[in-house]
Amino acid sequence: MEQTKALNALEPFLALSKSATSPRAAADLVIRATSSPNTFIFSELLSTPQIQSLSSSTEYVNHLTLLQIFSYGTYTSYTSTPGLPTLNDAQLLKLRQLSFLTLARNSADLSYSNLLTSLGMSTPRELEDLVISAIYAGLVSATLDPYHQNVLVSSVSPLRDLEPNSIPSMLDTLSEWSSRCTSTLADLERQIAGIKAEAARRHKEEAEWSAEVEKITDDKIKGDAAKGPLNNFMSSITGGLGMGRKLGGGQGKRGMADGDAWEDDMDLDEEDDDIPHRNTRAAKKRGFGGLGGGK
Repeated sequence: MEQTKALNALEPFLALSKSATSPRAAADLVIRATSSPNTFIFSELLSTPQIQSLSSSTEYVNHLTLLQIFSYGTYTSYTSTPGLPTLNDAQLLKLRQLSFLTLARNSADLSYSNLLTSLGMSTPRELEDLVISAIYAGLVSATLDPYHQNVLVSSVSPLRDLEPNSIPSMLDTLSEWSSRCTSTLADLERQIAGIKAEAARRHKEEAEWSAEVEKITDDKIKGDAAKGPLNNFMSSITGGLGMGRKLGGGQGKRGMADGDAWEDDMDLDEEDDDIPHRNTRAAKKRGFGGLGGGK
């Protein structure tokens, strides 16, 4: 999205380059293009014949160098190169924004002190204003950390041109990155294989343990089933004996009761036998004894 916006912003200057037939007109086009607030890519303008013709002009050759710095250089490149045109405020802001974009690719050292030195600034407030302008311009996604004096960058837009002869080094970097990715993938595959082997081992152990528990449970059930008839038989025997004891005890009690009743009957009978004798003696006393004696 940012690249499309930057290319669209450069289109008017590409059209004007066709009419910039003199070195002065070409140099003026460089100043106008680098001062525009939305132009961040300059490789197409740099490759036009009119701009390249500035290399043969001793008076305006520095404008060609200036455009090259805006294309793939930094603020340090500008200050270290003598004889370059003086930058206006818009150009100075643009070059510092582009330089910060380059520095943001190396997030290892984005401290305030390093950025202030690299961008030629004197106060943290100026640096923070620059970072905020780069964020609003869509160059980076970053967060300011004033307490720790650091800038935290999360993403960088691809809005810088490639420096000439940078392709071989870029290919080397990509090749090194590819090798690291391959090595990392191999390590991950080994770790995954180890995890799968460990999972299979645990699954086997769990299956063996479940089978052992099931075997023990089956043996216990079979053993209880075999002991069942004998237990029933013993239960019936012990139950019968208990009932016999209960029955015997009851009959004994009844027998004792009957015996007591029998003894009571005997006592009554004996008392009944004594009654006639008592009656006879009483009768003799009343005078019947002579009758009985006479008979």
